[in-house]
Amino acid sequence: MRKWRNGVGTMTVPGQVDAADTDTDTDTAVKVEIAASYKARRRGLLGRDGIDGAIMLTPCNSVHTFRMRFTIDVAYLDKELKVVDVRTMEPGRLGMVRFRGRHVLEAEAGAMAEWGLRPGVRVAIEAASHAD
Repeated sequence: MRKWRNGVGTMTVPGQVDAADTDTDTDTAVKVEIAASYKARRRGLLGRDGIDGAIMLTPCNSVHTFRMRFTIDVAYLDKELKVVDVRTMEPGRLGMVRFRGRHVLEAEAGAMAEWGLRPGVRVAIEAASHAD
């Protein structure tokens, strides 16, 4: 099992196969912040007005949006980085626990649909650097 650390990286979301153009690589690369320490997970997106890309909270299987300033998309990932569920949450909400969830991705509302993130999709996350 991988040991995640605070830092930044890139998430790759596999693209849809386009029947008309099979030579086109449609994978989507997204900048991702990794929040693995208790302090970083607790802070999450609180106090921000938005995010460029996404933040991954790990380990995590439930989130809330109390004191958030904007609506977010939340994707619950299992231990193999496969999407278990995707929800849009307005500020002031408490998300349900996803028992198979090991990681949570948060992004601005609408971003995950744009990236093609949906249940069953397996993403890849490559950490670029670490900062504790």
